[in-house]
Amino acid sequence: MQIKKIEHIGIAVKSIAEALKFYEGVLGFNCYNIETVEDQKVKTAFLKVGEIKLELLESTAPDGPIAKFIEKRGEGIHHIAYNVAHVNEALHEAAQKHIVLIDEQSRAGAEGFQIGFLHPKSTFGVLTEFCGTND
Repeated sequence: MQIKKIEHIGIAVKSIAEALKFYEGVLGFNCYNIETVEDQKVKTAFLKVGEIKLELLESTAPDGPIAKFIEKRGEGIHHIAYNVAHVNEALHEAAQKHIVLIDEQSRAGAEGFQIGFLHPKSTFGVLTEFCGTND
């Protein structure tokens, strides 16, 4: 697999509106995109920090994965996403190396990316996301 770069760092928050008061108001970052990914029960907000993006993640449902994460661990870093050339190929290669997958096939994510996650049990406690295309 070819990892091109760190695409973004996902940060779980209870409220994007409240979190933006810090990220925009204190740190001076600019939120350039807010969107909802219905099937993942999440609202996302993206901010650029140099070449890397921060993705703020707010649950849109009490039973959503972000709500469960915050309930268990509190607000904070949720995942690190790596941009890869072909998400399905990267997932397949990770599985061949005995990495436990959350997603065996890519699915639609924010900003038009295809995404797939590796289970933190296999990645030293870090939820790892591959994002990119399958072209």
